[in-house]
Amino acid sequence: MSALPATALLLNGEAASIDDLRALALVNYGHFTSVQVRDRAVQGIGLHQQRLVAATRELFGAGLDFATVREQMRKAVVDTPDCTLRVTVFSRNFDYRNPAGGFAPDVLVSLAAPSPSRTHPLRVKSFPFLRPLPQIKHVGTFPLFHHRRLALQAGFDDALFLTPGDEISEGSVWNIGFWTNRQLVWPEAPALRGTAEHLLQAALERQGVEQAVRPVRLRELQAFSGAFACNASGIQPIASIDETSFDIDHDWMARLRAAAALAPWEAI
Repeated sequence: MSALPATALLLNGEAASIDDLRALALVNYGHFTSVQVRDRAVQGIGLHQQRLVAATRELFGAGLDFATVREQMRKAVVDTPDCTLRVTVFSRNFDYRNPAGGFAPDVLVSLAAPSPSRTHPLRVKSFPFLRPLPQIKHVGTFPLFHHRRLALQAGFDDALFLTPGDEISEGSVWNIGFWTNRQLVWPEAPALRGTAEHLLQAALERQGVEQAVRPVRLRELQAFSGAFACNASGIQPIASIDETSFDIDHDWMARLRAAAALAPWEAI
C-alpha cells in the first residue's frame, strides 16, 4: 500500500488531531475491533457490531450507534479499498479519578496496511496468564505483547495462555482449536472469542463437522492429533506447544481454511 490518505485517522468521522487523541494515549481506557477490508468489504460485520456495542455498554455505561460508526468506516475506506481497519472506542470525557457513571463514547477509525494471510506453523510456549476482562477486546494489550516477547526470546514463535487451573485459554492475539480423529475441540476457558473463531465454527457446523467446547489442559495434549491458531489473518497449524509436537495434517488444514473462506464478504 502507498501512503495512506487523509481519511486514515478519523475521530467521530472527522480528521483527528493530537489533542483529540490525548485521552486515549494518556488514560488508555477503551476497546476496539480490527477487520481486514478487501474491496471495501469485510467478513462478520454483525459480530464486530455486537462486540463494539456490548463493550461500550460495559466500559462506559452508554449505547453505541453502530449505523453511524459504519458510515465513518465507509468514509475511511473511500480511497483505500484494501486495508486493515481498526475501530477504537474511548471517551474524551472519561474521568479516571471518578470512573463511575456513564460517559459518551468517541470513535476512532484508523487504517493500516492489509495483513497478509499467515499460514506457517507455529511453535508456542505456554504461560500462566489470564487477561483481565477477557471477554472484551480492550486496549490493555501490554501483557499480550510482553508474553509474546518472552516466547520469542525463549526460541518460540508466540505465547499461549493458561488459567490458574492449567486450562488452555487462548494465544496472544488468536484463538486455538484442537482435533482428534473424530471431532474438533475448542477450549472453554475464559478468552476473547474472536470473530474468526465464530465464523469458522458456524461454517463447520453447516458442514456437519462434530465440534465440542470443553476444558483442555496441558497434560492431555497427547490425546490430540493436531492443533491450529485462528484469527482474521488466517489459520495456522500449531507445530508444538512447549515440548509436545504435533504432526501437521494438511488435509485438515485445507478443510479449515476452505470453511473459513465461506464467510461472506459484506460491503461496509
